[in-house]
Amino acid sequence: MSNAIDTSPQAVTTPSGNSKFRIILSSLVGTTIEFYDFYVYATAAISVFPMLFFHSASDTGALLASLATFGVAFVARPVGSVVFGHFGDRVGRKATLVASLLTMGIATVVIGFLPTFYQIGIWAPALLAIMRFCQGMGLGGEWSGASLLAGENARKGKRGFDSMWPQLGAPIGFALANGFFLFLTVSMNYDSTSATTNHTFLVWGWRLPFLFSSVIVALGLYVRFKLEETPAFQVSKQRGEVVKAPVAAAFRTSWRQIIQGTFLMLSTYTLFYLMTTWILSYAIGKTEAGFLGIGYQRFLIVQIITICAFAVTIPISGWLGDKVGRKRFLTGTTAAIMVFGLTFQFFLDPARVGTGASADIARITVFMLIGMALMGLTFGIQSALLPELFPTNVRYTGSAVAYNVSSILGAAVAPFIATWLATTYGPGWVGVYLIAMGACTFVACLTIPETKDRELDTIGREAVEMVPEREMAAID
Repeated sequence: MSNAIDTSPQAVTTPSGNSKFRIILSSLVGTTIEFYDFYVYATAAISVFPMLFFHSASDTGALLASLATFGVAFVARPVGSVVFGHFGDRVGRKATLVASLLTMGIATVVIGFLPTFYQIGIWAPALLAIMRFCQGMGLGGEWSGASLLAGENARKGKRGFDSMWPQLGAPIGFALANGFFLFLTVSMNYDSTSATTNHTFLVWGWRLPFLFSSVIVALGLYVRFKLEETPAFQVSKQRGEVVKAPVAAAFRTSWRQIIQGTFLMLSTYTLFYLMTTWILSYAIGKTEAGFLGIGYQRFLIVQIITICAFAVTIPISGWLGDKVGRKRFLTGTTAAIMVFGLTFQFFLDPARVGTGASADIARITVFMLIGMALMGLTFGIQSALLPELFPTNVRYTGSAVAYNVSSILGAAVAPFIATWLATTYGPGWVGVYLIAMGACTFVACLTIPETKDRELDTIGREAVEMVPEREMAAID
């Protein structure tokens, strides 16, 4: 094996082909596309799919069935993290990022062409679930690759801020997806509280956001094909530390970090899907089912406005994570999320907020602004923190598995559990659910080391040395 190249941390520099602008654009554009595709489905799962893909005797039953397919993607995400994590740690970050983007984009476009239940019967929800699984596979590999692309090219002492660019893809993708749906529903005069299945929007209009994904996927591929490999992976490769089985190596050497990372993301996932998916179903659902009965267009405007709080607080999170440390900052933010859980009954009780046209939109907007601001604060630093827990040769796999296993515990079931709690016991119990998830994250925060001043190239070096020599890939 060649030792002619200096592989010390001091020798690691950003490859000349990866300019700062290209790194930012590649990590941001990719996750924007991924989250756009994901949110297009999330929005349709509430406002479209219950009527077109699921036959049920009750509106609540159809909604719960639709939310179940929404959760399929979260089951697929750990599978995607294993598959893409293997190639990300074995082959490299660049090629894996391209593959994850293609997987997500193709599945989203296919959904735009699917026939409905009224055309092919039970095959419609079955095909929808399969495509949803493919979406989850793609997203399972996307986030970690984009975070590593940003973090492994970050400036010294600025990794928290430089790593937050992929996180901005979440609010941007959310705004694009919901903005598209808002434009279509307004231009097509669609009212979710009274529309029937023969309305133009439900016949073909809902398909356009899914088909548009092909355009932005092409843009993302163009940007990513111009990337060069990250310096940290190049150094790991030059040292001969690339392993043949990254998944096995990650669970052997970094199983504690995987568990810690899983619970670090738990309250983040729960909060976000309460603030986006569940709140949409609760707000626009029919009053006779215990929901608020607000018009879809009216509430969508609230979501698009309040997502700005999410976008603004993400860079603040990265900056504060560099200033005060990841551990201290995330611990404080998690405590604030738990306090926020106490306010659900005050802000969302139908007896207080009202229903239908008389609903107090100002009260709901304040609730959404607080929730979205807290979401940005807890989410922004995670793209730096989770990868910092793992050595380079299993960093893609370890961070991806932790991030996506947490998606099952914190996101896949969150809209379903929250819907059941709200209809059975009232919205206050949804807040109790958030508090319980926050408590799990709070405990995880207490168990992790502070990583803001550690070099990525030296993190977990003792773990690398524990990997049996026979599992190392001999790469010259």
